Amino acid sequence: MSDYLVIVESPAKAKTIERYLGKKYKVKASMGHVRDLPKSQMGVDTTNNYEPKYITIRGKGPVLKELKTAAKKAKKIFLAADPDREGEAIAWHLAHTLNIDISSDCRVVFNEITKDAIKESFKHPRAINMDLVDAQQARRILDRLVGYNISPLLWKKVKKGLSAGRVQSVAVRLIIEREKEIKDFIPEEYWTIRADFVKGKESFDGQFYGMDGSKLELTNEDDVNKVLNRLSGNGFTVQTVTKKERKRNPAPPFITSSLQQEAARKLNFRAKKTMMLAQQLYEGIDLGKEGTVGLITYMRTDSTRISETAQNEAADYITSSFGSDFLSDNKKKENKGANTQDAHEAIRPTSTLREPNSMKEYLSRDQLRLYKLIWERFVASQMAPAVMDTMSVDLVNQDIIFRATGSKVKFPGFMKVYVEGTDDSVEEKDKMLPDLKEGDKVISKDIDPKQHFTQPPPRYTEARLVRTLEELGIGRPSTYAPTLDTIQKRGYVSLDNKRFIPTELGEIVLELILEFFPEILDVEFTAKMENGLDEVEEGKVEWVNVIDSFYNGFEKRLEKAENEMQEVEIKDEPAGVDCEECNHPMVFKMGRYGKFMACSNFPDCRNTKAIVKEIGVTCPSCHEGSIIERKSKKRRIFYGCDTYPKCEFLSWDKPLARKCPKCESMLVEKKLKKGQQVQCVECDYKEETQK
Repeated sequence: MSDYLVIVESPAKAKTIERYLGKKYKVKASMGHVRDLPKSQMGVDTTNNYEPKYITIRGKGPVLKELKTAAKKAKKIFLAADPDREGEAIAWHLAHTLNIDISSDCRVVFNEITKDAIKESFKHPRAINMDLVDAQQARRILDRLVGYNISPLLWKKVKKGLSAGRVQSVAVRLIIEREKEIKDFIPEEYWTIRADFVKGKESFDGQFYGMDGSKLELTNEDDVNKVLNRLSGNGFTVQTVTKKERKRNPAPPFITSSLQQEAARKLNFRAKKTMMLAQQLYEGIDLGKEGTVGLITYMRTDSTRISETAQNEAADYITSSFGSDFLSDNKKKENKGANTQDAHEAIRPTSTLREPNSMKEYLSRDQLRLYKLIWERFVASQMAPAVMDTMSVDLVNQDIIFRATGSKVKFPGFMKVYVEGTDDSVEEKDKMLPDLKEGDKVISKDIDPKQHFTQPPPRYTEARLVRTLEELGIGRPSTYAPTLDTIQKRGYVSLDNKRFIPTELGEIVLELILEFFPEILDVEFTAKMENGLDEVEEGKVEWVNVIDSFYNGFEKRLEKAENEMQEVEIKDEPAGVDCEECNHPMVFKMGRYGKFMACSNFPDCRNTKAIVKEIGVTCPSCHEGSIIERKSKKRRIFYGCDTYPKCEFLSWDKPLARKCPKCESMLVEKKLKKGQQVQCVECDYKEETQK
């Protein structure tokens, strides 16, 4: 019989922890929450201080029976769910179910699943933190009041299967408003003039800056002609030379939102996939002889703090691998003591010494890519800034000023390991200028004016949307991935080329919510509500008061919406073809995965067809069918023959209508990080990358 019972959420976590604790401990998994509000009803008594009605989650009977049996045999029970609000709530529900005194030292928290962290955490058990529980409970009740009141209205007035929520509604609003900005955008003309300069055998380029000593914007062709007509010959004089040293600091270690953003930019991962892989790395990976070990710290956090133990280990690694010059100055100071219990640390590797290359044989390809990203970001954050030598030169001809700039990395610092990505990534490369001095003469061998037009704001990618929600204070780290997933499943938005586009359904639902429940969509109101929940967590306010301040006005709006909201009929759009089974017209319908074609004679005829997009290429395999664009179950685009299953040709790369000039085989358009490249599928023929 085990002396102690430890309950965690997942079997993977249980397996890892049990190995560290020894024979006296039995570790069981609750498989997540064991109690929740009922799905079939509101489950919140609005007339009795919003008292929640919790029930055992369907299917959890056998798990609870097993836990109760194990609890009877144990001298003491420890509840070791995740170190956040939801984890605290899971522990509270388990305590209630297993009759554990919540004021006893039954709660254990740790930020990483490693031997030292686990053993240390069990030396410091505590009582369940009811402020954390109340904050999670308030969020759950608030979302239930919104969802279970507005959603039935939408079913009645628009269509079944719709839903509304605080965070998801704001996310849809941001996407729709961005689309309106794009449609209303009026491009403005502007011009640039680029010049190629030569000094001796060295060449460099510069851009028009201004005239008569001040900066000038070129707004039309007349402005350009005035500049060009004023130039006299192709000789320029170096007027000023400015040399500076610029420092570039490393990005801080990851928090949940920045991890999701960077994984989207650099690895092309959706937020949901990033969190799933991070969970696996946190809960433990089998490292052969070393056993199962958690490779990263807890992945739901909004803090960039790092424990001194981790800082010291990283400092030793950086010094031994790169030299002391590469260590950040504030890490060179002697660190005394170690903070082994920090539930709000940033996301980092549990040991800097586990280099990504040494983990290759134990991790899947995607696990390794994410681990490498986390490891590099953390190590770089502890390194010295990069130092850049910059040079700026003004060149003058008849008081017309062209400016040339150059820079080179003087000291790479953290860039030796990692450089943060951006949504519009531009690599920073060395761009050297000749050794120029004031009064030097240079020659312009080519002056090239170009017309441009300002561009509308870009549509939201997952990374951009997460960043915007975070900046506005909407939602919290754990809510972003499920929110983005929900708004797509409900058909409110779709993804095109990894960018969100609102659907007609999304616009209709938003318009109705905006008319009758404006506070749900008010960014400032929603952010204020999040702050209220944070204050509950800090013990500053009662959770009932936060709910009450919202519900009093919401209840009145709900009554008004019930009486005044008009029914909206979403008419099916004709597809322009007839059903091959009953000859009735086919129509476009909106489903979980976007639009599809269905017979208008439903339910008598249930024929449906996917919407196909022809690319104008004859199938290179059967030479009869046409190549069409398809989507996999994971929404990834691929290309196949329209005669499938008769012809099973498929390609992840887009086939082209022309053949390889070298071997007559099929050419495809291959997507690369820096653009697209045309390649032959058989020989080594390639065409220059299109950016």
